[in-house]
Amino acid sequence: MSKSSKEILGLIKLQVPVGKANPAPPIGPALGQKGLNIMEFCKQFNAVKFDYEAGTPIPVTITAYKDKSFTFITKNPPVSYLIMKEIKLEKGSSNPGKDSAGKITMAQIANVAKKKMVDMNSSELSACVQMVKGSAVSMGLEVVE
Repeated sequence: MSKSSKEILGLIKLQVPVGKANPAPPIGPALGQKGLNIMEFCKQFNAVKFDYEAGTPIPVTITAYKDKSFTFITKNPPVSYLIMKEIKLEKGSSNPGKDSAGKITMAQIANVAKKKMVDMNSSELSACVQMVKGSAVSMGLEVVE
């Protein structure tokens, strides 16, 4: 029986830290509601090799099937996380637009856009750069050339 002929029960979207999936919230309750094997997901997710350090949040979309099986798709870390790693920032501004949390160059924005491009809804680098730039501004960062 192919995956496409299975009846889908629902989708679960979570952010799971690399190598640290465990049955505690939010994973346990989200998977438990659909009747999925929580430990099986944790084992499979932790077995996946990522190019990111342990603890990096990874967006994951879990497809739950009626027969209690599941599949999952992982994406790259969120843009805000990649921006903070790129410029070694602890956290964004609590008052964006008024208080600056730091500076980011267009080269750094382009670097983040290249990493995140596969997950974005555009295949043009210039459009992805604009989306990342918008996130940087929302975090209270000053964009410098």
